[in-house]
Amino acid sequence: MSILSRLAATSCAWLALTGLAHADALTDAVIDQHILPTYQDFADKTAAFDHLAQSDCALDSAPLHAAWGAALDAWVAASHLRFGPSEADNRAFAIAFWPDSRSRTPKALRDLLSDQDPVVNSPEEFAGASVAVRGFYALEYLFFDPAYADVATPAYNCALVQAVAHDLARNAEGILSDWQSSYAEAMRQPESRYHSDEEVHQELFKAFNTGIEILADSRLGRPLGTFDHPRPNRAEARRSGRSLRHVEIQLQALRQLALLLAAGDDALTQRLTLAFDKADHHAEALADDPTFAGVSDPQERFRIEALQQDVRDIKAIAATEIGPKLGVDAGFNALDGD
Repeated sequence: MSILSRLAATSCAWLALTGLAHADALTDAVIDQHILPTYQDFADKTAAFDHLAQSDCALDSAPLHAAWGAALDAWVAASHLRFGPSEADNRAFAIAFWPDSRSRTPKALRDLLSDQDPVVNSPEEFAGASVAVRGFYALEYLFFDPAYADVATPAYNCALVQAVAHDLARNAEGILSDWQSSYAEAMRQPESRYHSDEEVHQELFKAFNTGIEILADSRLGRPLGTFDHPRPNRAEARRSGRSLRHVEIQLQALRQLALLLAAGDDALTQRLTLAFDKADHHAEALADDPTFAGVSDPQERFRIEALQQDVRDIKAIAATEIGPKLGVDAGFNALDGD
């Protein structure tokens, strides 16, 4: 062996021992193709919303509603990534306090508007306000529910819109910055936060299952309720007519993650593709019921239940094939109770 060959071999051995040469293709692919682009888009869209809100804050502004919707789309695409930076400082709940099973948002929002609380005048103080009045869903009430439009003065409404928009942008940028500065590297080089590639894979698989559970149990399950007691008023973002849209966006995001986790297994990739195609087809068929109001009608309800079953079928494929492929199970997620 030449001197150069010996030096190269020694260098590779040293890098391996120090962990600097470590690389896991699956982790890299998920981070680079799914997580970082998703959070970059979210940061970009919320920054655009914040920028617009500082000059156009009228509650009936169509451009403002469009910017809010684009930012919310970007959050829904990231909503399954409930670990790490999104959980720091309660960011995820401050961005989107939903499900709101105790209806805290309407009460807290009305109190804030009635009192014209000056907390909206300071970004630092507003960051400490209740998550029920921070984020996308507080603005949905303000934008789309006439009962809230005249509680406070137009000037105060404007200040609140600007405060929420800025808070959203700050949280989005904080999540992205944390991923870029340290968290991505902690997953690529498992040492302290994670101790092995298997622990990282477990986290990524758990994120996928979190998204599937949000879809089946919350975005579809809450309005479905039971056959005897459907709950159409529990549909997410029904005031803005976005309930179905959120399901479609999350299906698209979870498809991408699932296929990255299944990479290298052509048969599994094909089964997942067919399962997601089926769910997409059933979602498209609900275009005439964007808020799932049909849960109260037995025939219409069947179409929504069919979509929910598609989601559960995808979860079953993940549990029986993706998990074993990675050598992990779903574990607990950020939505589980204590």
